[in-house]
Amino acid sequence: MMWKRLLLSAAAAVAVLSGTTLGFAAGASSAASRTPAAGASASRNANPTQYRLDLYELHTGERLNIVYRIGNHYVPGAIARLDYLLRDYRTGSIKAYDLREFDLLHDLMVRLDRPDGEIDIVCGYRTPQTNHWLRVHTSGVAEHSQHMLAKAIDIRVPGVPTAEVRNVALSLHRGGVGYYPRSNFVHVDVGPVRHW
Repeated sequence: MMWKRLLLSAAAAVAVLSGTTLGFAAGASSAASRTPAAGASASRNANPTQYRLDLYELHTGERLNIVYRIGNHYVPGAIARLDYLLRDYRTGSIKAYDLREFDLLHDLMVRLDRPDGEIDIVCGYRTPQTNHWLRVHTSGVAEHSQHMLAKAIDIRVPGVPTAEVRNVALSLHRGGVGYYPRSNFVHVDVGPVRHW
């Protein structure tokens, strides 16, 4: 029980340091409540697997290399930092990401044989207002984008051709995959399985 309180305190500290709140209000979910319901326990395994992501946000210049999951348990403070990094950089708005998206990124990098490789973030969360603005001023933006649900990220993997990132993402069959060769990025989401 004590370790849960310490993890929650760490999450709160991250919120204070980053100048954000974690959304403990009604309708928002805390990182601690977003753990898998599988019932498996990391304490059963003396050396649980650590899941790490190394992200670079292209628009803000922020970097984050962090263990976000240990065994079957997500680390609340790490999840809070990931949510913050993936905020709508235009508005500063933060939304709690679907944890499956982080696992998708991790598994994608493992399949690319770059488990410790960096992922460049082209776009993370988008508010409905940002999404509308992008639909009006650019092309290829869905009206009901998974970005607004914090279930999608547009990425590049330095040193890996975009087509290869797309092909591996498609092979995972874990959600939507969009290929944007002219802009040199791949959209990966945990919504319905589809591609474009």
